[in-house]
Amino acid sequence: MSPRHAKHLLSIDDLTADDIHHLLELTDHMVEINHRPIPKVPALRGKNVVSLFFEDSTRTRTSFDTAAKRLSADTMNFAVSSSSVNKGESLRDTIETISAMGVDAFVIRHKSSGVPGLITRWTDASIVNAGDGWHQHPTQALLDCYTIRTRLNRRDGFDGLRIAIVGDIKHSRVARSDVQAFAALGAHVTLVAPPTLLPPALHDWPVAVSHDLDSLLPDLDVLYLLRVQRERMDDALLPSMHEYSAMYGLTAARAARLAPHALVMHPGPMNRGVEIVVDPADLPGSAILDQVTNGVAVRMAVLFSLLGTGGDLRSETLS
Repeated sequence: MSPRHAKHLLSIDDLTADDIHHLLELTDHMVEINHRPIPKVPALRGKNVVSLFFEDSTRTRTSFDTAAKRLSADTMNFAVSSSSVNKGESLRDTIETISAMGVDAFVIRHKSSGVPGLITRWTDASIVNAGDGWHQHPTQALLDCYTIRTRLNRRDGFDGLRIAIVGDIKHSRVARSDVQAFAALGAHVTLVAPPTLLPPALHDWPVAVSHDLDSLLPDLDVLYLLRVQRERMDDALLPSMHEYSAMYGLTAARAARLAPHALVMHPGPMNRGVEIVVDPADLPGSAILDQVTNGVAVRMAVLFSLLGTGGDLRSETLS
């Protein structure tokens, strides 16, 4: 599926390696726009983008809203907490009602896996999955790829790169999306976690698995840390946060064992003192703020691919 002709972005599964490369190249142009004195172009003038978040979010909601506005789209943020959903209105009724106002794209976050795909049945608008349950978060994976691509100068792909994703894999939609995207670009990915924080079945994941972070550190190009999602845990999956941090947290001693070029990444928000014990600002390889910055440009690229002409960004449409 070419992103230039796709209607929705629901999963990294929707994209081939060539599609990912195309979106990352498109992002290069969006970065240039964001560096202009007035970072705004008329590419999506007249388009209406609605953010519909059924889970709390700061980074992703703000990032999409900024991306849409920089492309001159009209935006609307739908506050579920004060909506008719709390009065018993069904999700389908909500989507159909808002669609009737004239919507070109919905940006959807929901606590249940599969909801963005379900919504495609009830509207003619494009759907962008901004995170659904434990399932997918495709734009996070794309911005992570872009961050690695630019920081490590890997424009042609990730062949030979060694990436460790550490932490609460079981509950992480970011991990699922990142694994697919990193592997599609050629990286060797290792999941590092206690057995209780791994999915029950990993036979179809293109990864290696380890429970020993310390043995991997010197050979890594990217150390990707995940938040321990205590709000999603129904069982006592960890003896204590202190014990987890002692085995899997990034301490000063562990940071010192990373290669000089290695990146440290985290999708946010961080549990300081748990997965990251040191101050990320003190790490020369920290790419965490780059991830936030790149999120706007990547989401501009996604929205333009879905709603724009799909043509060359250097055309007068975006000048």
